[in-house]
Amino acid sequence: MMSVAAIIPAYNEEKNIGTVLSILTAIEEITEIIVINDGSTDSTSHIARSHGVKVVDLERNQGKSIAMYQGIIHTKAPIILFLDADLIGLTSQHVNNMIYPIINGYAEMTLGIFNSGRSLTDLAHKITPFLTGQRALFRWILNDLKPEDWLTGYGIEMAITRLAKRSDLRVVEILLEETTHAMKEEKLGLVRGMASRAKMYWEIMKQLAQ
Repeated sequence: MMSVAAIIPAYNEEKNIGTVLSILTAIEEITEIIVINDGSTDSTSHIARSHGVKVVDLERNQGKSIAMYQGIIHTKAPIILFLDADLIGLTSQHVNNMIYPIINGYAEMTLGIFNSGRSLTDLAHKITPFLTGQRALFRWILNDLKPEDWLTGYGIEMAITRLAKRSDLRVVEILLEETTHAMKEEKLGLVRGMASRAKMYWEIMKQLAQ
């Protein structure tokens, strides 16, 4: 069986990352877990290390795409699973459903889509499923990304999607039942959360315009 590395970009995710890691460490098919601590100022790194996983600490916050890239260069696994650190309701079955189509050769990429978690996150994934942060794929796909794609922040999801379409990859959507994630406004407060969301949308829109 091919090895699977789970890569988790994390910025100030002390509240939820422990639960996510508890699920991942119990899954036999996940051979490596790498948390990219993207300049967190809370206990994210400490909590991750307490679960016995590999932690890469970035000195300052550099954004999602660079955190994902740091995860890639710290593993040689042929299959990569990207997961957000703030998932709520994630189960081992969700994870297995995402990686099995890759392991068994039914798909080159899977997308984890929130369903019956909460209305706002469900709607976002129904409208733009290709922007999900829950994604499993073969490592060789990422080798075809351009260096500048890794500097796009949240736009990296769009860059990967564009590459998948260009390469005519088999992509399977996997419903993550009763799963959601913490909203930025919940984590950062209304003002900072809205500012962070605006930045995310801007990074995505720049990629959509290409």
